[in-house]
Amino acid sequence: MAATVNATVKAVALITGVGNVRGSLQFVQDPNGVTHVDGRITGLTPGLHGFHIHALGDTTNGCNSTGPHFNPLKKEHGAPDDKDRHAGDLGNIVAASDGVAVVSIKDKLIPLSGHHSILGRAVVVHADPDDLGKGGHELSKTTGNAGARVGCGIIGLQSSV
Repeated sequence: MAATVNATVKAVALITGVGNVRGSLQFVQDPNGVTHVDGRITGLTPGLHGFHIHALGDTTNGCNSTGPHFNPLKKEHGAPDDKDRHAGDLGNIVAASDGVAVVSIKDKLIPLSGHHSILGRAVVVHADPDDLGKGGHELSKTTGNAGARVGCGIIGLQSSV
């Protein structure tokens, strides 16, 4: 059966990382272009963790080979609601005292289809909070000074079955 233009596109990323960091994320793009990211990541230290789409779906050297933040429009790093931000800047997720982060994000700059699709790229969880480009650190405008990459997964198409 051929896909229609207004079909809902779905993808999944299985997160693995340092220590016991594990998780599963589902990506669903609505016909209006908004992508919903939902899932759960365990094994994190309690608190805020930078959460980004990185340019490469390469995990040959763990999360370090996923490249920089996905930034097709060559913008500065920012918060998800900022006009000037990387497409992959999704802010922070919060791990509760048990190390579990429940992820529920909606974003219009991370499509699963079209020219700037995130399919085949990686989602990365960082050790530290993302300062959203406002921290004054030398890395604020490129990475949000979010620290080491503690978990990641390649974003792939999900079966419709």
